[in-house]
Formats: sequence, C-alpha cells, structure tokens
Amino acid sequence: MPLRDAITAYLASQPVFSSAGLTPWCWQEHRLGWLEAPTLAFLTSWSPHFQLQAGQLRLDCSESEVQSLLDEAALALRAAGLIKVWRNERYSVHPLLADDAPDLGTALFTLERGAFRRLGLCSQAAHINGRTVNGDYWLGRRASTKGIDPNRLDNLAAGGIPYDESPAECVIRELGEEAGIAPALAAQAIPTATLRTLRNESDGTHHEVLYCYDLVVPEGVTPNNQDGEVAGFQRFSTADTVARLPEMTWDAGLVTAHSLLAALENVAC
Repeated sequence: MPLRDAITAYLASQPVFSSAGLTPWCWQEHRLGWLEAPTLAFLTSWSPHFQLQAGQLRLDCSESEVQSLLDEAALALRAAGLIKVWRNERYSVHPLLADDAPDLGTALFTLERGAFRRLGLCSQAAHINGRTVNGDYWLGRRASTKGIDPNRLDNLAAGGIPYDESPAECVIRELGEEAGIAPALAAQAIPTATLRTLRNESDGTHHEVLYCYDLVVPEGVTPNNQDGEVAGFQRFSTADTVARLPEMTWDAGLVTAHSLLAALENVAC
C-alpha cells in the first residue's frame, strides 16, 4: 500500500466521539464538558451545588466558590476511585463554544490534571516530532509505569501544558525531561499545526488541543530520557514510521500522521 494511503487509512481508524449516554455540564453560562453516568450520579449525591436540570448538570455556585468547590470535588472523585491517576499539576479550564471547541481566550479557573478526563474538560498539550535530515523519525517507548498508555510508542516528547506555561515553554521543558535535548536545540522546534482530538475513554472523555512541532535532531544526537517516563528511543525510516502508527498512542499517532503527510507533500513538490 502506498505510504499516503496507509496514513489516510490510519487516520480513518482514529476513534470517533459519541455523546450517547453522556450528560453535558455547565457553570453559570459556561458549558464545560461531558459526564458519564457514574460521575453524574456521584456529583449529584455528593453536593447540592450539582443539580440536574433540563438534561444537563448545572454547578450552582458563585465565582468566589467555584475554585474550592471543584478542587474538593476532584479529591472526592479520587477517593471514590473515579480518578485513578493524580498528577499534582494544574490546567486551565476553558468554556466550550457552540461547536465544542474550547474558548482558549477565556480561562475560568484551574483544576488538577487528573480530573480533566473524568469531568470531560478540554486540556492542551505540546507534541514534538523528532526528525532527522534524511526524514527518519525518533519515537519514544512509554514506560511500563505510565498511568495512561504504558508501553505505547510516542513522539520524541509530549506533555500537557500547565496553566502557567506557554506551548513553546512546554516544548523546551518536555524535550529536556523526556529526551535530554538541550534548551538551545529544543528552542529550534518549529510549530507545524494545531489539532484537536475528542474521543471516549474508559476514564471519561479525552478532549485536547494539540500544539504540534517538528524538531530536526542532528546526526550524533541521541535522545536520552531524564525523568523515567520513557523506556527508550528508536529511530525509524519514514516507511517504518508509517507502519508503526498503530502502535502509537492515539494523540501521538495523529500528530505523527500529519507530519508524515506534510513531509510527503514536500517531497512531491
């Protein structure tokens, strides 16, 4: 199968979001995300501030109360076993527009990263493709201890963007932590696309804006993990990278597929 056809087929295999069985929830006039039935039942029984009205869950509280109330709700969800991976990182919470895209110009409050899927909130992440001059890709193997997608293939580096960090700052930090790339080289990563992924997961709804970057990794530079989150790195040709797409996390595969398509377009030109 031609490489372009194989990439297109992989993209067609990506999960498609369904809101069947899910309940939207909101605070004030802001629509925030989707809740599964167990989460809905837990929140409505946990606090009278959560009220089911006209097919949606409304969080009834003031601006001065919302931050502490949701922090307490996240801890309660964790204690109940509904949040299994706790990160001790805080993300910005953005309201959703009519088309479900997040309004990134409006940050309402912050929340523990581990609560985002369970509450169906939209997060942000940076993904960096590591490419060589001849078009090979450096892929990382996620550590077996990772709470999400252990042992799957990943980009050279990737990570969530905390509330107090820009995408570019996240790129430099993640490249250093995950791949041992020096800041001077990491700063050469070029933004290539902004994608959005939305899918159902076993722990809630995964909704994320992906800031995609390409970094040319010079010959003689071998990625070396620093934080224990990557088991190791392998270098693959373009054709082998296409063949490995099904082994990648959904987000990393999406980012890599778009990079591969752009590279093939450049070759064709």
